[in-house]
Amino acid sequence: MAVPSAPAAPAVIHVLIVDQRLAFRDALSTRLQAEPDLTVVAKAHSAKFAPRVLVGRSADVILLDAELPDDSAVAFCADLTRSGDQARVVMVSAASQPERIVAAVRAGAAAWVRKDESVDHLLRVIRGVARGDTWIPPSELGAVLRLLIEDQDRRRDGDDLLESLTRRERDVLFLLVEGSGRKEIAERLQLSANTVRTHLHSLMVKFGVHSTLEVVALARPRLGALPQNGEPR
Repeated sequence: MAVPSAPAAPAVIHVLIVDQRLAFRDALSTRLQAEPDLTVVAKAHSAKFAPRVLVGRSADVILLDAELPDDSAVAFCADLTRSGDQARVVMVSAASQPERIVAAVRAGAAAWVRKDESVDHLLRVIRGVARGDTWIPPSELGAVLRLLIEDQDRRRDGDDLLESLTRRERDVLFLLVEGSGRKEIAERLQLSANTVRTHLHSLMVKFGVHSTLEVVALARPRLGALPQNGEPR
């Protein structure tokens, strides 16, 4: 549902496309460039590479592939929000699971658009978020609002939950929230891939969620006050 806002969209909307599929990036870029009020300033295949292609440039709207590996899309979105970057993020996904939309919204995303929607719909969303609007698929809005309310109840118990983590779970959590993938976590903590997988599963169980996206969304606001190296429990 779109929520109107006062600011007008810039005369020309600068767009960054971040998507792991080359064919999708190129086709979308060609289509957007045909619009007189849109210009694609850069394209990237990953969240980590995106800041490099933007050096010396800025984006008003970022089209971000929600299926980027290792939940890096939500982490990238949250980093932008925390840094105060004014670019507005449109998550582009092959599906519309309410849980993933909630994680994206908590990270600061302005919109969620399915890849099977028409290009005209995507253009409307891009122009809308550039004006300050937001967009959640109407078919998912009820479930998203319900999950947001449930998350509020869960977050009230979040501080005690973080204190209950073992030292190694805490180390894994810090790296996960920083945006590290499973392979990088294993390398930095000198753990096997199976051990990292076990810790991630344990974190999801303790947080009462079904994805690392939700773990990041729930843990990020609280980690600043939590010592990274505590004693195991």
